[in-house]
Amino acid sequence: MHRPRIALTLGDPAGIGPEIVAAAWARPEVHAWCRPLAVGPPRVLRRAVALRGTRAQVVEVDAPDQVDPSTDVIPCLACGPEDVDRVPAGLIDGRAGQAAYEAVVAAAGLALQRRIDAIATAPLHKEALYRAGHVYPGHTELLAELCGTRQFAMMLYLGPGEPLRSPAGLAVVHVTLHTALRQAVAVLSEDEVLAKCRLAHQFMQSLMGQTPRIGVCALNPHAGEGGLFGDEESRIIAPAVRRGQAEGLRLQGPLPADTLMVRARDGEFEAVVAMYHDQGHIAVKLLGMYRAVNVTLGLPIVRTSVAHGTAFDRAWQGCADEQSMVEAIRVAARLAGQLPLAGRP
Repeated sequence: MHRPRIALTLGDPAGIGPEIVAAAWARPEVHAWCRPLAVGPPRVLRRAVALRGTRAQVVEVDAPDQVDPSTDVIPCLACGPEDVDRVPAGLIDGRAGQAAYEAVVAAAGLALQRRIDAIATAPLHKEALYRAGHVYPGHTELLAELCGTRQFAMMLYLGPGEPLRSPAGLAVVHVTLHTALRQAVAVLSEDEVLAKCRLAHQFMQSLMGQTPRIGVCALNPHAGEGGLFGDEESRIIAPAVRRGQAEGLRLQGPLPADTLMVRARDGEFEAVVAMYHDQGHIAVKLLGMYRAVNVTLGLPIVRTSVAHGTAFDRAWQGCADEQSMVEAIRVAARLAGQLPLAGRP
């Protein structure tokens, strides 16, 4: 079976990214799914390999196909400042932000050139990215610009398995991204809600082979309670839902977010459209913190990521959990067309 080539970016070297990449690399199932390629500072990755005691050899390469990967050999496309390995663990540093930025740019370039099949990213630190002079709220917006994409979305995806009852898993797409809550409310629009419903529909339909059921969150408590707690439901969200239904999308909403997430867990919906970051993130992470995968929708390339941050408080202590990285790789391979939906390790 052809295995897709997937670039694994190391993320912020001061965080847990290098460690979870090294730990995931040692998992045999990863190599059954794909041919991985590390992208980032090789010296940092060697330190992470030593920390986890995997004994893999990190080999610097100039091209994705220069060295065959295995659990014992890690081909690494070098990028980042020369002295980035001197950044202390858990420190916000522009050099670390620059290394993370260069890794994403390099991996995206390879994907756009079709020299790799997908990207799975370890977490970067947004303030470190800013200190390096790159004004992006996160991976999602950076990748959208690199790919020339205007209509995109952040989605958290949980594959099939407990506690979910849907055999397709659960996708949660966010209308607004990394922005202050008051700004998220201010920019919410009918067109953006509908656009994210379409992206959720396209993603889950591609996985399921049939039309998914999508629950659309309300913004306000109790879905606004008939306008007592806000009118965004009647003024913005409901019209977007009606337009989507007219296009053939199986939408329900706006529905109170607290009970909607329970209904989605119990199998009533394959996807949920959340209005803002924490409305979707908190519920998904409670359902499966280390199984959740971040997928960027709307790109011409496949990009997945862990659903957690740099965890500076745990960085370089040898205790970081790599499961979300393993899941990100698995889903990237699935989206590259190689694995069945339920192909969990």
